[in-house]
Amino acid sequence: MSMLENISTFQNLIYIASSILFISGIKMLGKEETAVKGNFLSALAMFIAVLITFIDPKIEVNIYLIFAGIGVGALIGSLIALKVKMTSIPEMVALFNGFGGLATFFIAWSEFNSVPDNAFQYVLIMITTYIGGITFSGSIVAYGKLSEKLKIQKTSLITKLFTTIFYLSLIYLIYSASITYLIPPSFDFFTILLIFTLLGGIGFVMPIGGGDMPVVISLLNSFSGIAAAFAGLLLTNNVLIVAGSLVGASGLILTIIMAKAMNRSIGNILFIGYASSSSNSKSEEVGEVKPINVSDAYLILENASSVLVIPGYGMAVAQAQHVVRELGELLESNGTEVKYGIHPVAGRMPGHMNVLLAEANVPYDVLVEPDDVNPMMDTVDVAVVIGANDVVNPSATEEPGSPIYGMPIIEVHNAKTVFVLKRSMSSGFAGVQNPLFFKENARMLFGDAKESIGGLVSEFKE
Repeated sequence: MSMLENISTFQNLIYIASSILFISGIKMLGKEETAVKGNFLSALAMFIAVLITFIDPKIEVNIYLIFAGIGVGALIGSLIALKVKMTSIPEMVALFNGFGGLATFFIAWSEFNSVPDNAFQYVLIMITTYIGGITFSGSIVAYGKLSEKLKIQKTSLITKLFTTIFYLSLIYLIYSASITYLIPPSFDFFTILLIFTLLGGIGFVMPIGGGDMPVVISLLNSFSGIAAAFAGLLLTNNVLIVAGSLVGASGLILTIIMAKAMNRSIGNILFIGYASSSSNSKSEEVGEVKPINVSDAYLILENASSVLVIPGYGMAVAQAQHVVRELGELLESNGTEVKYGIHPVAGRMPGHMNVLLAEANVPYDVLVEPDDVNPMMDTVDVAVVIGANDVVNPSATEEPGSPIYGMPIIEVHNAKTVFVLKRSMSSGFAGVQNPLFFKENARMLFGDAKESIGGLVSEFKE
């Protein structure tokens, strides 16, 4: 066996070991107590795989340049992870998805410049380029929407223009792949695909409403994994194929789960949206809002035997997760049973509320899903809604003309008493008014969630 064959065999063995570490790490992410270790194992697996790639004598690179790139990337990633606010985690995830897509976009571009041997490789390059480019530019738009820096109406002319470009880019990809078996694509031909792809990604995400961004982030995460798997096929790199396939499959499964949680198809979310629903829903609710102050809310909570906390994006904005956990502990010490109702699409990314509560050391076993808590909601003494809006909106069950009708929600309106913590009467991210605010059993505790809950904590301590 030659030296090159020995090196190749050794590389593949390390790739297999890295893949096992990567799979184990992802599995550990499913449990709160092992998530940190799982994240470390996955990162270590990828680091080992990157290092072992460069022992191949066929790769002519400056090793110092490689380590410099790894060092700069690690430094930038660490600074972002340390400095980013918890409220900005969705935007950070969107950007990370985008940069993953950009990496595969450049890999495919590089492989095209190396002049592929056959038509199949050309097609694979085009598909990898397209998915990577769509993921990158689409993720940048998702970042803009999540950070509310990009506010463009779905019906605006620029949105329609970019949406048209997206469909044209898809047609161009299909056409390019079809004729590749007859005529190898020229550099100019491929350049048009590059431009079409980046502009098409903007048109893919731009018309999607803010309320659907959690699903879009999950789907873009899946795209980044699929693009990485295709890049692995291009490079014949086993660990990249395995890692990309895992990310792509898990992201797609999560996308399907979240779409199901909204009682909508992925096609409806991506290409139709809330705006397509019947416009017969009530634009204004008839009734009177019943405010409550911290002192009165405390008296009710003190006598409650069961409390359900429903966190939403308002908790993230106020960074109230730590005082929420403190209030829960005080209630439990007072003999109250405390649970946390987590809706799959609460917040602005998959698992947003789980991340916030885990950061505050809220035990995982007190988190409950809608299917678990809704059947017993009428036995809950107090439901405390912290900034959540769309996921507790009774229009989903009571108003057939509502844009969100049929969406599974946490049915807090069936609890004995509901406290809604909000800064104002504004509608949620989906732009739908919430009749919960006007229910007889609902009380509005206006103000910053962190200050309001901090006030309740002070009352208990006193």
